[in-house]
Parts: sequence; structure tokens; C-alpha cells
Amino acid sequence: MSKRKVIGLIVPHPESIYAQRILDGMCDQCQKYGYNLAVFSPLVQICNYFTEYLEGELNIFELINFDRLDGVVVASIPLTEDRIQYVFDNVLEQIQQKCTKPVISLDLPFGDYDTVYTDDSSSFTEITEHILDVHKTENIYFLTGMKDYPISNLRLSGYTKALTQRGITVNEDNIFYGDFWYTSGHALADKIASGEVQKPDAVICASDHMAIGLTNRLIEHGIKVPEDIIVTGYDATQEAVINHTTITSYIPKINEMAAEAVNKLRTLIEPDEKILPITKAEGHLCIGSSCGCKEDMAYIKDRLNASLFNVNLDYNRPDIDEYIDIGRLMESYALENYMGADNIHDCLRRIFESSYLLRPYGEFFLCLNEHWQDTDIKLTKGYEDRIKTVILAKPTSSSEYYNDIFYDNNTNIFFDKEVMLPELFDDERPPSVFYFAPVHFKELSLGYAVLRNELTQKKKINIVFRNWLRNVNNALEMIRINNKLKTYSLRDTLTGLYNRRGMDINVRKLYGGSDDSDHYLVFVIDMDGLKIINDTYGHSAGDYGINAIASTVQTVSRNTEICVRAGGDEFYIIGIGSYSIADAYARIQKFYQALDEINQTSGKPYEISASIGFACEPVHSGLTLDEIINLADTRMYQNKSARKKNRS
Repeated sequence: MSKRKVIGLIVPHPESIYAQRILDGMCDQCQKYGYNLAVFSPLVQICNYFTEYLEGELNIFELINFDRLDGVVVASIPLTEDRIQYVFDNVLEQIQQKCTKPVISLDLPFGDYDTVYTDDSSSFTEITEHILDVHKTENIYFLTGMKDYPISNLRLSGYTKALTQRGITVNEDNIFYGDFWYTSGHALADKIASGEVQKPDAVICASDHMAIGLTNRLIEHGIKVPEDIIVTGYDATQEAVINHTTITSYIPKINEMAAEAVNKLRTLIEPDEKILPITKAEGHLCIGSSCGCKEDMAYIKDRLNASLFNVNLDYNRPDIDEYIDIGRLMESYALENYMGADNIHDCLRRIFESSYLLRPYGEFFLCLNEHWQDTDIKLTKGYEDRIKTVILAKPTSSSEYYNDIFYDNNTNIFFDKEVMLPELFDDERPPSVFYFAPVHFKELSLGYAVLRNELTQKKKINIVFRNWLRNVNNALEMIRINNKLKTYSLRDTLTGLYNRRGMDINVRKLYGGSDDSDHYLVFVIDMDGLKIINDTYGHSAGDYGINAIASTVQTVSRNTEICVRAGGDEFYIIGIGSYSIADAYARIQKFYQALDEINQTSGKPYEISASIGFACEPVHSGLTLDEIINLADTRMYQNKSARKKNRS
């Protein structure tokens, strides 16, 4: 039986209406073929002004192993938002260098790869016909995108077609070029207001953002919309609906285009297989107030409801377990809850418990770099070679929220970064979409999160997921720093051994697990001649010697024992368990052998030496730990004196 095909999709800002329609079309067609869909997404727009955070988001592209995918679709337009080019160029270079699989671009040429386009031309013919036939206008401007841009030309062609069909001459002076962004609308409005260009009856804009920019700037200049100038947009975005003057717009057939991209890939990766028909989309005008028609209130209410912050949520509604909006996320106080964690394990538990805010979903994976908690590692590009899954959540029902799950930083579930996620290639699961999103603090890479849904799930990755994960990012960084500070308070910074505070805390733990037959075994080690080494060879040589002793201490200690740097040149090994005098002497012999090996291989002009003493006393002998340490310390000095005599 052949393995299930996996299609990759590169798309920034997946909560945008454009990306959502792409996901609708691709999920629908992948479901028909039984494919998995792997979506790699920076969760923000690539024009995000917070550059350090943006770099952390863009890092998710470094995870993609094209060899494990069967084909790739690139949503090219969001890679160039606000005319930013470097992200587009970087992704293109990455694919050209690393990808040998078929690649399809959406709506914009991408190197030499095949491109599929949304049927924008017929949509703009319909928009133009509405302005001509319903509003009886004559002088109509068209504001499109960049000149010689394929999408600009497609949208412009629909406008010119509607004019020529009615015998109206296309006036090139009525065509204006921009960049699909608000600023293009501002620029045209300023020209109209200043008299640089004649005031038109209507302006058809090739995007909602340009229409919003144009409308609002015209109103600032005292020109009324739609009374003085009719304005229309394109894309039917939420921004168009929540604008003070609602924008008449059009829902494009983007999902058809995205489904066609899947079909095109299928002909390349499975040329002998049948191509199934695409689910047709109903592209149509959405009437706002900017054209002068009566507003479509059902459409406007629907779009507004998707944008609302519902503070007073009806928790008795039957779909409450599945109804999670941005308001419910904010009212959950998730970040405050994470910040109250005492340690890494507790933080992961709290993150895990809040994953209900992502519902509905199939599985959630939090996959972190193997050494993510090490604050000395400053990884800003890519991911470590080994990744570990520290959270796996599988919600089942409201009465049994989780099944077969875990949250644990000490998990042994490691996998090679090149795999991306083992479950992506597990055909036991139903055909699914896997959303890969970066986990980071500013530009520092910590790992990534993966949300799996069945392809039939209507709810796609959204603003809730972005902001929930943003809270997770901050919580993981906080617990990393807290863990480091706690380590500093318990451990010696030079050697990494426990300091006296760390010793006291851990001895109490040892004592709590002891029984009546156990003994304390305490070694006191004192480095010989530290001052002479410092004075003769410098303090870096002295630090080398201290670390050599510390390394030897760790070599001869057991996992259950505590290694301590008690002072400048003094060290302890403390254990509680089944010990004997013979054990102690054997350990001392091992200590000196280990130290000899260091001296033989160090190449240093000086010798590292130390004196050692021990005490082995029953736990319930009546002696305190300090008294036992003093006893071992006395024997250490006796050993030091004897060794001096032997050297003289």
C-alpha cells in the first residue's frame, strides 16, 4: 500500500481572509485525494514593524524539509505585503536550493515555477457592470496594483472588458497604479482633492485596502463617499466591513484557485490518478455604503460578529466547548496563569491545561529544541538537530477533556529535526491538516507548535491560536530565565556544583528519603597550592585548577550524591545511603587516580593536587551534618599535613 501524500503550504498570516480561503480550497481538495496538508506559517504579516519578533516568526521556514514532502504550494502574495521583497526572495532562494519536488505558486509568479490564478477578471467585469448599470456613472477610474503585475493586469482586464462590451472607450488616463495597500488610496485621494486629476464619478479599487485608504482620505478632504464619489473594493475583508464607511466589495473565488493548485500538483506527483472536480465557489458582490446601494446588513452583521470581542459570553450555549473567540481567550487570563508557575514542569502543565482554548482541534504538539531551557544557547536561525515533544494534547469531549496526553520537559520522545513531526507521516490518522507555527522569544528559537485538524474541520487556524501561542512564547522565556536565576542561586557559577544554599536544600531532600540503617558519607576536598598557581600563572590558571578538582569530584560521585563547592578551594561530596569505611577508601583511591589522569594529559606547567578526608556516620548517630563535615575536614587537614611531610 502506498504512503499517503503530503502537500506543503507556505503562507504567512494564516488568519487573514485571503489565507483562510486558500486553506478552505486546499483542505477540500486534499480531503478528496486523501492527502495530508502541512502548513508552515509565520503567524504575523511580513510587514510587521517589530523586526526581532518577525524574524522569530519567519524562522518556521527553516524547519521545512522538502525531501519529506510530495509537493509544495506557495502563497506568494502575502510574502510581498506592503511591497516588502526580501521575504519573498529568501523563500524563493530556499526552494530553488533545497526543493526537488513540484512547486506551484498562487496568484503571483514565483521564479520559474508554475502559477495558478484566481479568476479576478470576471469578478471585476461584474463590479464594473454594477457601477455602470445600477449607478449610471460615466467617468470611472480604476486603481489597480503595480504596473505589469499579473494580478494588476487580470483585475484591470475585467474593468476594460465591461467598458468595451458597452462600446465605451477605455481612457488610459483613468487607470492608476498602486501597490494594493492603503497608501495607494491615500495618494489618489490627494491628487483628486488637489485638482491634479479631475474628480471622477466612481473609483473601482483592486483591493479593499486601497479602497479604505481612498475613502477615508477623500472624507478627510471634505469629499463625500458615495455622494460625491462612489468607491468599491475587492476581497471582502473584515477591515472593509468595520470601516466607518463600509466598503462595497467582492468575494473572490480564491478557494477554487487553491483547489486547482492541488489538482495541478496531483498531475505531477500522481500522473496516472484521476483528477476530481473542484467545489465551485459563489463569488459575488457584498454591498456596503461606499457605492450608494442599500447595505447588505446580513453580510455586514456576519463579518462584524467575527470581529467582536464578546465580553459577556453565554456559557449555556450548546456549542460552548467549541466556541472560542478572542474575547474568551483574553478573559481566560492564560498569561497570568502561566506566569504563576513555579518551575518548568508546572509551566508546561498550565500550558497544557489551557489548550482547551484552541478547540476544536484533533491534536496539539509542543515541540521544543532539545536544549531549549539553556539560556546560554542563542539560536536565532533554524532549530537544533534533536527536537522533543513536551506536550501532546488530544481533546475528546466536554466530559472527558483529554485522552492519551502528557506534559513533561523530561520526556524521552525525541525525533530528528529533519522529520519535522513523526505524526505527519502516520497514516493511521485520518487525512489531516498540520499547522506548523514557530515558538520563540523575539528572534530566539525555542521550537515550534503543531496543531492537527481533520481536513473536514471548518474552523481554521485563527487569531485565537496566534495570541494563545504568543502567551506561550512569553511564558517559556520567563520560566527559562527564572530557572537560570534559580540555578544561579543554588549553584556555583564557575564549576556548576552546588553552593552552600543548594547543598542545604538538597541535603534535606536526601534526609527525607533515608531510613534508620543509612549512613552519611561526607568527603571534604581541599585544593593544594591554589595561591601559588594564581600568583605564578594567573587567575585563569587557578580557575582551570578549580574546575579540574570539580570535574574529579563529579567523576567519583554517584548520581544520588551532592557535589558542592563550599568555598574558594574547598569541595564536598555528601551522600546518604548504605555506605562503609571500605567504600570511602576505595573512592579516595579513585579520586587520586582521576586527578593523575588529568595531570598526565593537561600539558600544564603545574600540577593539580588536592587533599581529601572523609567521615562515615549513621544518620541517627546524634551528630549534625555540620559536625560530620567538621570531622571530615579535620581528617582532610591531617591528610594534607602527611602529604606535605612526604614531599619534603
